[in-house]
Amino acid sequence: MAEIKDIVLIYLEDAPVSFARIEDIVPDRKKDWYQIRLLMLQIPLQVVTWILKAEYINGDVFSMNGKSMRLEKVEAPALPVEHDDLPETSPENSKNLESLEPEDAPEKSQDNIISFSKRKNHKNGQEP
Repeated sequence: MAEIKDIVLIYLEDAPVSFARIEDIVPDRKKDWYQIRLLMLQIPLQVVTWILKAEYINGDVFSMNGKSMRLEKVEAPALPVEHDDLPETSPENSKNLESLEPEDAPEKSQDNIISFSKRKNHKNGQEP
């Protein structure tokens, strides 16, 4: 069953329409039904509570206002990790980096840094 903090994709009539995060799942007073509170991940953010059976929370099709609906749990894609390319991050290595003298420290490139405040002033006719 999808759990609290899971992200689900909501389908309406077999078309994906929105993402939501499950905020809470509590039993309803009707046997085998649950109140599922969803944070709709859209603008503006909105919290809704739906009353669904466990099967519906797990992806079975259900009807809402005469329209077919379905929830699908979203799994984050696995990122490829190449262990040979990752630097070691042991406390000993961190200490060595902190103790570098300024002349030994690698130079930092300013080429990719863009100052948005300067850009904004320049756009408004002011000198950067």
